[in-house]
Amino acid sequence: MKALLLLAIVAALSALPWLLANDYWLSLAINLLQYGVMATAWALFSGPTRYISLATVAFFGIGAYTFAVFGEALPLPVVLAIALVIGVAIALVVGLATLRLSGVYFVIFTFGLAELIRQGVTWYEVNVTRSIGRYVFVDVTQTQIYGQLLALLVLVLGTGWWIRRSRLGLALRVIGDDETVATHVGIDTTVMKVLLFALSSGFIALTGAVMAPRWTYIDPAIAFNPTVSFQVLIMALLGGAGRLFGPLAGAVPLVLLFEWLSASFPNHFSILLGLVFMLIVYFVPHGVIELAAGWLRRKPRPTEASAVEIVR
Repeated sequence: MKALLLLAIVAALSALPWLLANDYWLSLAINLLQYGVMATAWALFSGPTRYISLATVAFFGIGAYTFAVFGEALPLPVVLAIALVIGVAIALVVGLATLRLSGVYFVIFTFGLAELIRQGVTWYEVNVTRSIGRYVFVDVTQTQIYGQLLALLVLVLGTGWWIRRSRLGLALRVIGDDETVATHVGIDTTVMKVLLFALSSGFIALTGAVMAPRWTYIDPAIAFNPTVSFQVLIMALLGGAGRLFGPLAGAVPLVLLFEWLSASFPNHFSILLGLVFMLIVYFVPHGVIELAAGWLRRKPRPTEASAVEIVR
């Protein structure tokens, strides 16, 4: 029944570009899919492990710049494949070097990583290409971008569904509950975390490559805007990073809210974004889906157990 419902939703979303009245609504739908994909991809890693990553925009910008460099010279599928490979390769290197960190140290490092990559790209553009940005003249329509993002959303949700039902998913939940216990029961925590970090980063890099043709002009300030990392984080937290459809549930209302705030209060958007972030962290730290589930059940089920207890 759930599979049929999901197929019906995908079919309806596939027909949406031809039902929308104008380009504005199609653009809004693209934004919804973009952040839905990135928030869900972010939660693939951060949801079960509870590692808060602020490197989202680093991989998004890598994907966008990959398209800017190769978009006019190579076919679209090849460019997307290159963006995926570069994103995964960098994530593997970074993960192997840093995923032994945890807590606030990991948060600070990932934020610094995004800034380091932005500054590195800026230095290369200024000193090597002698230009701060790049023009993207590729014949990709809004409808095609929408279709590519919809395919990515289905793929990332399917990947998340498979991980949750696999041994990998169980191992990650154990790591999130207690990493020391995970190590003692024989789980290679570094390998598990690096694999999921690379997978999550690959989806985000693909999203950046798909979105690049929308801008026509790309520079480091656009591609590596740190606000993107915080928006994705807020969306995943609002819906619930521990639930498969939680990030998507958080992305939809917040994309609409941010669209309204940026149009109505352009000079105060960052302040309002910070306020929204604080309200979500304070009132719904585990997500609205988890909050609703808590309201529905008056007391815990006696058969429920954490991933650590299952392993024990």
